[in-house]
Amino acid sequence: MSTNLYETLTKAPEPGRPLIFAFHGTGGDERQLFQLAGQLAPGAGVVSPRGDVFERGAARFFKRTAEGVYDMEDLSRATAKMADFISAHRAVYPDSPAYGFGYSNGANILAAVFLEQPNLFDRVGLLHPLVTWDLPQALDLSGRKVVLTAGRNDPITPWPKSAHLIEDLQRAGADVETDVHDGGHELRDSELAALVRGFAD
Repeated sequence: MSTNLYETLTKAPEPGRPLIFAFHGTGGDERQLFQLAGQLAPGAGVVSPRGDVFERGAARFFKRTAEGVYDMEDLSRATAKMADFISAHRAVYPDSPAYGFGYSNGANILAAVFLEQPNLFDRVGLLHPLVTWDLPQALDLSGRKVVLTAGRNDPITPWPKSAHLIEDLQRAGADVETDVHDGGHELRDSELAALVRGFAD
């Protein structure tokens, strides 16, 4: 496994502090959430990769065939590749807990990895995710902290999809904290505050 699978910005954690993986939204890059990630937990390290798929010049982590319609074969490829990337970085800092957060497309690749290999993360933050596939029947998220944020009028991530995902995560045993507002796909200060709380010691 290699840590060099993506264009990536990194910062080493202080001893025993978390390693935070940050996943940008469509059209972002490794710089979009890097500074924010470093502010979420004192002394944390940061790993912020750039998606390896480009849609009309916009970086993404996996392909889609239309808005909200994923190329599931490419999602499978991307999930396996990202899981290897995360595992390789975790191996460099074995004493650091691993946290991950992502926005929009970044939340979707994080969700795909987390739901397939939940032991890769201790805590995750899913900011406006759109999970269109069924969760594994035997999924056990006991002991995992999940922060999920959503907008009730989000045109990209319909609120019923978010509500369904929240229920599924809770059913799988995750400790879920939510921040739901009446806006759309934009990130609000209340969402970032929820993420800070979720990543606090």
